[in-house]
Amino acid sequence: MRYPGYLGTVAVMLSRDSVRRVDFGYFIRPAQETGTGQPRVEPLVGYLVAQPDGWLLFDSGMGAGQADLEAHYRPRRRELGLALRSCGLSLDDVRWVVNCHLHFDHCGGNPQLAGLPVYVQAAELADARAVDSYTLPELVDFPGARYEELPGEAEILPGVWVIPTPGHTTGHQSLAVRCGDGTLILAGQAHDSATGFTADQLARRAQQDGATAPLPAVSPWLDRLLEFDPARVCFAHDLAVWEPVPS
Repeated sequence: MRYPGYLGTVAVMLSRDSVRRVDFGYFIRPAQETGTGQPRVEPLVGYLVAQPDGWLLFDSGMGAGQADLEAHYRPRRRELGLALRSCGLSLDDVRWVVNCHLHFDHCGGNPQLAGLPVYVQAAELADARAVDSYTLPELVDFPGARYEELPGEAEILPGVWVIPTPGHTTGHQSLAVRCGDGTLILAGQAHDSATGFTADQLARRAQQDGATAPLPAVSPWLDRLLEFDPARVCFAHDLAVWEPVPS
């Protein structure tokens, strides 16, 4: 599907340097959530994708929650404007927004980008509005909010594809960016880490090789992401980058 706002016919041949990682700070995941018995400090990053008329921002940082939420995760935030300035850009340089999902740590800067199109799965927006404690409501329905609701996969700009990757949330989505040096997948929280993505990809490989049961379940969207033949996969809560092993 090509999204109705799509005007181009040929993808811009971006390079590795056309996509920039944005540092939004970190939070401390408590021991009871890590499975290791120890707390873990996790990064929070977004990504900027160059286009001829401006930049697409994938995730916008962490919003400020209630006192109990703050105490639980002890976040250290980098405000959106400061984070963009560290990349040599400003709020005015952003033209499009994509959130992998609408939890408060991924859409915290959206109100500062009022009036810009925010591409989101329709199911994700519905959950964010209807489910108690799903996110911070003021980060979803703020003055000037302008959502472009997607019913599934869509090419929203030349060579830039939104791909549904449900799991962490029903409406979670990732971004596939065609670049001259290979496709880049911005996976958000489809997996929390490059290690998790590796395990998923290897489980698929074992299934295809006819390995005997039991085997891990494979994410239902993984085949679609791999059809893009990704050269790199990046994540929201991991600074490691997944790259394929030459076969």
